[in-house]
Amino acid sequence: MYMAYGYPQVIPLEQGQFPTSQKIIYLKLINRILLVVSPLHLELWSSSQHRVRLGRYKRDADSLQREGENLQAVWNPDTKLIAVLTSSFFLHIFKVQFTERKVQLGGKQPSGLCLATITCVLNEQVPFAENDLAVSNIVSDNKHMLLGLSDGSLYSISWKGEFYGVFGLDSSQHNGSEVATLSHSLVNFTAGEDDRTFALNNNVSKKSAIAQLEFCVPMRLLLVLYSDGQLVSCSVSKKGLKAVECIKAEKVLGNGDAVCTSAAGDQLILAVGTRRGVVELYDLAESGSLIRTVSLYDWGYTMEDTGSVSCIVWTPDNSAFAVGWKLRGLTVWSVSGCRLMSTIRQIGLSSASSPVVKPNRDCKYEPLMSGTSLMQWDEYGYRLYAIEEGSLERILAFSFGKCCLSRGVSGMTYVRQVIYGEDRLLVVQSEETDELKMLHLNLPVSYISHNWPVQHVAASKDGVYLAVAGLHGLILYDIRLKKWRVFGDISQEQKIQCEGLLWLGKIVVVCNYADSSNTYELLFYPRYHLDQSSLLCRKPLLAKPMVMDVYEDYILVTYRPFDVHIFHVKLSGELTPSGTPDLQLSTVRELSIMTAKSHPAAMRFIPDQIPRDSALDNHISSSSNLLAREPARCLILRTNGELSLLDLDDGRERELTNSVELFWVTCGQSEERTNLIEDVSWLDYGYRGMQVWYPSPGVDSFKQEDFLQLDPDLEFDHEVYPLGLLPNAGVVVGVSQRMSFSACTEFPCFEPTPQAQTILHCLLRHLLQRNKSEEALRLAQISAEKPHFSHCLEWLLFTVFDADISRQNLNKNQISVQKQNVSLLEKTCDLIRNFPEYLDVVVSVARKTDGRHWADLFTAAGRSTELFEDCFQRRWYRTAACYILVIAKLEGPAVSQYCALRLLQATLDESLYELAGELVRFLLRSGRDSEQAATDSDKLSPRFLGSFLFRSSFRRSSFDKSTSFKDQSAHIAPVKNILENHASYLMSGKELFKLVAFVKGTQFDLVEYLQRERYGSARLENFASGLELIGQKLQMGTLQSRLDAEFLLAHMCSVKFKEWIVVLATLLRRSEV
Repeated sequence: MYMAYGYPQVIPLEQGQFPTSQKIIYLKLINRILLVVSPLHLELWSSSQHRVRLGRYKRDADSLQREGENLQAVWNPDTKLIAVLTSSFFLHIFKVQFTERKVQLGGKQPSGLCLATITCVLNEQVPFAENDLAVSNIVSDNKHMLLGLSDGSLYSISWKGEFYGVFGLDSSQHNGSEVATLSHSLVNFTAGEDDRTFALNNNVSKKSAIAQLEFCVPMRLLLVLYSDGQLVSCSVSKKGLKAVECIKAEKVLGNGDAVCTSAAGDQLILAVGTRRGVVELYDLAESGSLIRTVSLYDWGYTMEDTGSVSCIVWTPDNSAFAVGWKLRGLTVWSVSGCRLMSTIRQIGLSSASSPVVKPNRDCKYEPLMSGTSLMQWDEYGYRLYAIEEGSLERILAFSFGKCCLSRGVSGMTYVRQVIYGEDRLLVVQSEETDELKMLHLNLPVSYISHNWPVQHVAASKDGVYLAVAGLHGLILYDIRLKKWRVFGDISQEQKIQCEGLLWLGKIVVVCNYADSSNTYELLFYPRYHLDQSSLLCRKPLLAKPMVMDVYEDYILVTYRPFDVHIFHVKLSGELTPSGTPDLQLSTVRELSIMTAKSHPAAMRFIPDQIPRDSALDNHISSSSNLLAREPARCLILRTNGELSLLDLDDGRERELTNSVELFWVTCGQSEERTNLIEDVSWLDYGYRGMQVWYPSPGVDSFKQEDFLQLDPDLEFDHEVYPLGLLPNAGVVVGVSQRMSFSACTEFPCFEPTPQAQTILHCLLRHLLQRNKSEEALRLAQISAEKPHFSHCLEWLLFTVFDADISRQNLNKNQISVQKQNVSLLEKTCDLIRNFPEYLDVVVSVARKTDGRHWADLFTAAGRSTELFEDCFQRRWYRTAACYILVIAKLEGPAVSQYCALRLLQATLDESLYELAGELVRFLLRSGRDSEQAATDSDKLSPRFLGSFLFRSSFRRSSFDKSTSFKDQSAHIAPVKNILENHASYLMSGKELFKLVAFVKGTQFDLVEYLQRERYGSARLENFASGLELIGQKLQMGTLQSRLDAEFLLAHMCSVKFKEWIVVLATLLRRSEV
């Protein structure tokens, strides 16, 4: 996983004459050297810790006039030669030599960078220069180059400048979409036996121009893209591009609208960019089938906004790819389709709110506003270099951090979420305020300046310590004390070339490559002292390990092709600076498995999920019953995304699922009582979202049914990538990109932002499904103080009830359905009933579901009138109001009116006038004749319930004539009496603030009331006492008091209540009244 951070950096390029082509023609990075070829010159830049220009070659005016500008270029993989083809078809081959002149960057230590010289060693016109042909890009291996021509043929050239001639598609017969082999010289196409094959071959090889070539050396795959959008994959022999006659065109891929392509050799995935702005991913291991497509359509951007795809580049580890568009911006995607980074500013999801923004040089705008022409990752994946369409002035460098994804030979617990960049760590911090923050932790300059970049990071099991390894050595960081621990002897540090890190309790395990002997070994250092004198053990390894893992005191090491060795660690003595600890390793298991599957990317022990009678030791358990706790199974994640379970006893392997990017083993990882996810076996993430796996209490725990995927509700947002877990909070922590714009910078700052998603509802549902009600209650009680606990309970009840409704719909045509003794819905209600959130949760779930199914819900949850009475007694009037509509639906209008009248009086006593207004409107609506009431009750819906509870749209409207207080029907009288009694109470006490709020909230007819009570409760004794009393009640010093006085004055004027008019006008200092 890759996530951008910080501001993009700018690498300025040399400016000269104005070329005809306003475009950089070539960008390539090999061995920390970046090659940039413009139409007029070449530049070499270092892409290491310091971005420095190491060399350049600028063509003179005579050469440009005679031979044309640079048109195409390619860099030999050994970095010694550069080939450039000019617009007049002259081939230039340049030799790159690094001198002994060191680049001085300041400081005492040398930079290690040397200046380079670029000299032209060959200048010759190609033989097809007179044929008026256009050319594609150039691909090469160490010995030969290959370029495509506009007549559909290929041309082969050696790096020595030897021209081998043109190669075209053969018309030999093949069926279907199979294409033919290539043969030497131009082919005269003739009709064959299969006209369809001839038409395909003739169209592909003869009529269409070759627009792009892509050569994947590990796969020996040549991709030929034609100008009409057709894409053909060709196999290449072991001899490489030299044996052109052995190149075989095999398949036609894509939908015929391809414009660029890029292959991931490790993942065996082909990414194809289309004219539609969509990227299609094809599985090269499975006959080129379409896996999925990714685009910005979900974010409101279409092809009109971005244009077609212009370029695609995979990260060095093939776990993500960057996509550049012709008209605007670039985006980085994971293989599963998660949007990791995008330069395109997020405005809105509708096309109207996300138009093409015109760039304005005077203001700040997003990077690559005019489109992306070329991109290139550095060899570690820490930087993405991009060139804007039509730009010759600069290269933009975006900084990226990588997530510790528990892959390969470095272990990573899920407790501490870390993203590591080239010289820093980005650590997710969980605050007590339920706010996740990203901490930027810069590595000590004394270490990273000599050992750039960061290559491996591993966190201890408790998440307190971090082990970080650069080019040499390693350092440790204590998160609590905020202190670094380094090697005291720098010579010892330089002898360590870390290939992987693991934590074994308080011991850090280093997989070291010994350069002198060309061997690999495991080094065991205590975390309190990094020094050769404290080395606990040195274990030689048979070869370079492919993956490693540790669980308690067992270490798993896997070699190629698939040899698994498991070691047991025995520690004697006290692991303290004053003690004399002794560590011994013994091999307890060796497996050699023959398989044709792809190589493992990660392997993790699966401990048996059995209750533990005793807690483990602080570092390594000293229990004598070691073999009983040895894990007998492990999970395997292969490079192609296949997740399988391996039985270490007999070597059986069972495939579980595919298209997985990462996983976390959660069982047996914590002894804390507050660990909420101990009952989960593991979680995995892929394009399906998050999948939770649970154990089964079956006798044979290896059976298929013993691991069930139960929860499809953990699908993350497509722009949030999961990093790990917070077991004590029961949440999955993910990260997404945010951009912040500043007035003092040209480009925005990319900010990785952590986000959390709870999984508590999934765990509770799983326990209830397994009839573990006591365990579910205990887990819920542990979680009761956690944030969003009420939301988790609501989501639990909703998902269970929704599943129950779906099951009923499936079985509605069956007369008799076998019913469980206690349904899952009843178990869920019984669980939630133990918590005070129960009343809110039940009615919230009712509000989210169809009223036709309320009877089933309240059969399990309890009678609605009883729940209403419980809320009423607790004075939870707003929650009680939500039950009114449920009562009207289930118990009838008479009962609901009775409950509403009681609640109306209570809300008026508590001065909850907005809620009282909602109740008034409900009573007036539901109090009509029984037939009308029955019709209205059938029309009740969750939408009306929501408007009834949350600021109804009827709030601002007064009663219509059919429901006015002048109508003395039976259902109006009780409401009118309650409101008039409350108005008399407020007016008698001259509670004018509450009176105004009461009138506004309930739409009470104050004018009619004042006309009737002119000599009653509204009477003023005299001007002096009235002025004093009302002045004290209104407190005219505030704006709200003046507004309330204006409101009352307007009503008094309408009834010509002179005493009140004089008093209020005096307080308001109004002389015109």
